[in-house]
Amino acid sequence: MPATTKKKDVVIVGLGWVGSILSMELCEEELEVLALERGDDRETVPDFRYPNIADELKYGVRYALMQKPRNSTLTIRRTLKETALPYRTLGSFLPGYGVGGAGVHWNGNTFRPMAEELRLRSYVVENFGESIISGGMTIQDWGVTYSELEPYFDRFEKVAGIAGKAGNINGKIVEIGNPFEAPRSGEYPMPPLPQTVDALMFAEAARSLGCHPYPLPSANASEAYINPYGMQLGPCSFCGFCDRFGCFNYSKSSPQTCILDALKRKPNFEYRANAEVLRVELSPDHKTAVGVTYLTAEGKKVFQPADLVILAAYQLHNVHLMLLSGIGKPYDPMSGQGVTGKNYAYQMTGSTSLFFKDIDFNPFVGAGSNGMVIDDFAINRIDFGAEGFIGGSYISAGTTNGQPIRSMRLPKGTQPWGGQWKQAIKEWYGHSMSIGSHGSNMSYRDSYLDLDPTYTDRYARPLLRMTFNWKPNDIHMTQFMKIKIEAIAKSMSPDIIDADYKSDGAMYDIRPYQTTHNVGGAIMGTDPNTSALNRYLQSWDVHNVFVVGANAFPQNIQYNPTGMVGALAYWSVDAIRKDYLPNPRPLI
Repeated sequence: MPATTKKKDVVIVGLGWVGSILSMELCEEELEVLALERGDDRETVPDFRYPNIADELKYGVRYALMQKPRNSTLTIRRTLKETALPYRTLGSFLPGYGVGGAGVHWNGNTFRPMAEELRLRSYVVENFGESIISGGMTIQDWGVTYSELEPYFDRFEKVAGIAGKAGNINGKIVEIGNPFEAPRSGEYPMPPLPQTVDALMFAEAARSLGCHPYPLPSANASEAYINPYGMQLGPCSFCGFCDRFGCFNYSKSSPQTCILDALKRKPNFEYRANAEVLRVELSPDHKTAVGVTYLTAEGKKVFQPADLVILAAYQLHNVHLMLLSGIGKPYDPMSGQGVTGKNYAYQMTGSTSLFFKDIDFNPFVGAGSNGMVIDDFAINRIDFGAEGFIGGSYISAGTTNGQPIRSMRLPKGTQPWGGQWKQAIKEWYGHSMSIGSHGSNMSYRDSYLDLDPTYTDRYARPLLRMTFNWKPNDIHMTQFMKIKIEAIAKSMSPDIIDADYKSDGAMYDIRPYQTTHNVGGAIMGTDPNTSALNRYLQSWDVHNVFVVGANAFPQNIQYNPTGMVGALAYWSVDAIRKDYLPNPRPLI
């Protein structure tokens, strides 16, 4: 029998961005809040101190801040007919591990989705007809509108200290910003970062072709800043060690930099690291949760009773815990019935590399979300009927990685070792830049998550199984972006142009890194027959369980997901504070 500890008002699973936000906000209600984090405790000092953290081999190549597949993995297959196999070596995506979660090692690109993305199915049907939704596509509206979420985007951006330039303030278009974005209530908390030469070259070329470049919204501070929780950020030094690293300079927005030190001072907050939650425990009638069972670092099983359970772990783990705990009917792709596991989606990316013999880009100078962006080919700018696909992409350029091992871009066909490789490094290091496409990914009937029938973890629980492959719609979209990017690239007159985009027949490959932007599986909506969560991210079936994170996305947006995840966290916790706590019940 597991040991039972003192009951808490709230138990939160995971202490990354979402767990930190919900813990802080619920502590303001004078609730006793406990956060359980499966990984190690991490603090800026001493864990991210310089020069230790700037160890590219340890963190950039060997993934010291990431989960180890030997301890936590899933199985992956591309079709219903394949046998899924375990993800044994990190590649395609890199889930974080420890306090701060993926908020420690991200780059910092912080967008708001377009208003049309939050009602995508309705937008497509109204403008292009329902027949274009084909090929087993299962896109849905989110159940919440951009205008409802706008104050919560604003709140997250102020807490995270986002640097950028608004393009639409209350309907007024502002120069230099993004003219195609939905209206904002105000400017970003900080002005945009200064730009590297590649970003400026891209912006000039894009502008000359009639596009509308704007500074990439960045969670890298452009100046000294104090956020609403009293946490201080310092200006980014462009060290180039953002992606896969913790920030030693208090410049990259992370839970450590923006929330945790203030949260830890709350007398009604407690957290336990190295506490791996095994399942949510339900009442006999399965209508409510009574707490969670977790394992300590010593392997001791503990039952933690609580009145309110919030799953705030990484998207894959939230879905896995729901399936293991029997929360929501598991999704069946054959019948299309069930909701938990439905609509897994990823991200469609591509890039064009440009090589210039006579330009030195100083690649050791970079910030995680440095760059210039165009949205001229985003979701609300494309005629889906004419182009034959649903989706969109932002296109950007900038130096985001100053690390020597991972910054050695070479022309295609270069021998990857030996004398030819050395000569190519001598000739091309510092003489290349990249223009990237970061695009949406639709959801499909046969792209989903469930429990693997064969493989189990070290606790004898079935592993999570992912079934996912690229679809013609999304490949068509990325090929469209390739054409648009190549026009910009050719106008810049580089010596060599190399393209890397998925083409017809491409199969999902887990080996190369792509993005850690896994979404869906426990999606939000307005109908319990088609969504696992209601519009407040509350389980339809177990009313005192809220599941907050990218798992709620019905399909993936064209942007990096963190801005949306942060806004949803504030939206959900606001409903909990104002509506649920005074009268615990299903909110819909």
